[in-house]
Amino acid sequence: MTISQIDPLQAKERLDSGDGSIYLDVRSEPEFGNGHVPGALNIPLMHLDPVTRQMIPNPDFLDVVKAVLPPDARLIVGCMSGARSQKACELMAQAGYVELSNVRGGFGGAKDPMGRLVQPGWMQHGLPVSREAGENSYAAIRSRAKAPGA
Repeated sequence: MTISQIDPLQAKERLDSGDGSIYLDVRSEPEFGNGHVPGALNIPLMHLDPVTRQMIPNPDFLDVVKAVLPPDARLIVGCMSGARSQKACELMAQAGYVELSNVRGGFGGAKDPMGRLVQPGWMQHGLPVSREAGENSYAAIRSRAKAPGA
């Protein structure tokens, strides 16, 4: 199973094409709330631990994904830089998802160890940003995933 690598401009092109692609944002809830791809679904791969202030795995990630997204969904998976989304793609591929594209550069761009931008993200390309979450927020998605019959 191959996970395709696309940049933010290719992701936007696919979203605009009407091919049924869904943007899955795997950043934390606060990151998503600060701005995201319009129409994106938020299912965090990691959560910020309030005590240690470190990122910890979301134990419900795959269960929520499976409850709301069919295995044949055309998924464009993004995070802040492309690293968490690559890991999410790998986990979903192991769970049987077959149409996976990782967004290199993610929402905020990938940086080298010196902090220099090496892969522009969604924001650096000046693409549209939303701050409205509503039914696409993790809280709403998680409650749908746990609803009877979901």
